[in-house]
Amino acid sequence: MNERLPWLRWAFLSAGVAFVAVFLVSQSQGDVDVSYAQAPSARDTVTEGSAGELTDATLPSVAELTDMLDQDPVVRLPGATADWDEQRVTKAIGDADIRILVAPPGLSDKQRDQLRKVENATIRIVGTETSGTTYQVTPDRLAEWRTTFVTGDVTSLLLTLVATERDQPDPRNVTTFSWRAPTAAELDPVANDLRAGRPHLADGATLRKVPDTEAFGGQQPLVAAFPRQPFGQPAPEYGPALAKLFPGKPILVMYGNWVEYHGPRASEFSDVASAGFYGRFGDRISTYAYPQANVLGTYLNQVTNVRYAGLFDRPLPYQPIDPLRVALPALPWLFVACVVGFLVLSVRSVLGPRRLPRTPPGRLAGLTTLAIELSALSHAPALTRALGKLQAARSALTEDLPDRHVAALLTDAQRDLDTVARGLGRAEYRPANYLAGGVAWRG
Repeated sequence: MNERLPWLRWAFLSAGVAFVAVFLVSQSQGDVDVSYAQAPSARDTVTEGSAGELTDATLPSVAELTDMLDQDPVVRLPGATADWDEQRVTKAIGDADIRILVAPPGLSDKQRDQLRKVENATIRIVGTETSGTTYQVTPDRLAEWRTTFVTGDVTSLLLTLVATERDQPDPRNVTTFSWRAPTAAELDPVANDLRAGRPHLADGATLRKVPDTEAFGGQQPLVAAFPRQPFGQPAPEYGPALAKLFPGKPILVMYGNWVEYHGPRASEFSDVASAGFYGRFGDRISTYAYPQANVLGTYLNQVTNVRYAGLFDRPLPYQPIDPLRVALPALPWLFVACVVGFLVLSVRSVLGPRRLPRTPPGRLAGLTTLAIELSALSHAPALTRALGKLQAARSALTEDLPDRHVAALLTDAQRDLDTVARGLGRAEYRPANYLAGGVAWRG
């Protein structure tokens, strides 16, 4: 056993070094892929004018717009779609010289630059994108996006900009929108179209065809599209009513550029998908005149990406077990175990074995065995004295004499046996080594 300890000690050290090296190398940063699988939806690339989002509107010159604003604090250009609570906004403006220029959506970059050159325009609204002399205001809640896109209401955004221009507290999150239950006359035509397997396309809606999608696990959604709803009036909430008529079916209802999802697991991912979609594309949808088909197609891509992220009911794709990734958390502990093993064996090799028999019977048995082996190698007087002391110790144990007397006899015998072993030049027969490495009677 003693001969193998050095080899085992260095094996522990080598293993510890290997473990810590593998762990440190694995900590290097690499490319991070946060997707469980490659979603089939294409990445949305936007090139101005490629999706029919520009209008053919023409604008007055900068000088003409400046003159118009000098004459009237609110100038609404043809095709403008934004609305607001005039009484509330006028009250907030008070006697301040705040002038509002309202333009239609779908202007080109060049036309928007032209609007920015109208210096006496305190607030500019393009579509529903609302900006002041310094800041642009954007909805920060789904409820605000919904209000803006369903009815074109920018009251809350305007009040925020007015407060900023007048250095007053922000009165944001002003509620100006409400739902109502649809009447039977309103709901029946929608339900009839969906039962017939076709989307319901109300008068004024720009949607003509529902894009194919894998957003709902191969099940095609039922779609009802409506134009932007009248400002200042409760909008009919078709979603819950249709969900009752078509249980278990994914249902999409569009009001202008706002998309509502109702159906299976709506509470789990509808808000997540909507927040991601409008948080990313809301500003662009506010500024341009996108057809509903483009908005719906991009929304469905967003839902597909969310579903493919493995967050909801889509099963995760199979991924083989990576032994290194599984073992990495254990490597530091294995390293500590190797270090402890190395230290224990090192201390043992330095101090030497010290596990000697402790009780008189055990010492007697071990020393007697040693004396017998030495008797075949030597006839030294010290061996004779040791045998006599051992016999005396055996008799003392038989007569039940005190342990201290027996221990003294054994110590003398051990000293004599050590003398014999040193005389022979055999270190393995010295009592300390012999008793620890060979016979270890506990008695």
